Parts: sequence; structure tokens; C-alpha cells
Amino acid sequence: MRLKLVMIVALIAALVGSGSSIAIIVTRSASLRVLSSPDLVVTATLVLPIASVILAAFFVYRHTARRRRTQALLTGVLAAFLSLGVFILASILTSRNTPLQPHPTTPRNIG
Repeated sequence: MRLKLVMIVALIAALVGSGSSIAIIVTRSASLRVLSSPDLVVTATLVLPIASVILAAFFVYRHTARRRRTQALLTGVLAAFLSLGVFILASILTSRNTPLQPHPTTPRNIG
């Protein structure tokens, strides 16, 4: 197997697919109302990672001589897991460090 090809193509597919989706989400997330209304750009955030994984698997399938199906499957699975890892990493890095505290209430004397 050409493990270098599988690893490099899976890594590039994960970075391109999930990176472009994260870039769309970060630039469009000024308000959550924009992300909740479905349009072409928001739909692209779902399609881009899937398309990049499929294209990576197809690329490996066409550029190997032996065990094509195995290498294409391995590339697809690896790219999907790497994409998930990039999404989780971006979610951790862009999250708030301190949670929002509730507004303090004034104490009331009961009695």
C-alpha cells in the first residue's frame, strides 16, 4: 500500500473540507439567526467536507495500482475522522473561556 499517499491525501482533504466549512461558519456567525436560515452558503458547510472526502477517496483510487478499494476506503475513513477532529478542535478553540454568569439578584428580606 502507498501509505504516504493515503495519509497526505486524507490530511489535505480533511483540512480543505472542514477548514472551508469552519471559515464559512466563523465569517457568517455574527448572529445565530443567519445560520438557522437555510441558504446556499449554509448548505455548503454540510456539503464541502463530504465532497472533499469523496474526492480524496476517488483520487487515491485512481492513482494506485494495487488494492485500490482498500486504499480508497482507508483514505475515506481517515479523512472523515480527521475532519471530525478538525471540527472538534475548532469548536474548542472558538468557544468561550468563561461561562456566562447569571445576573445577580438583590437579596430580599422575608418575614
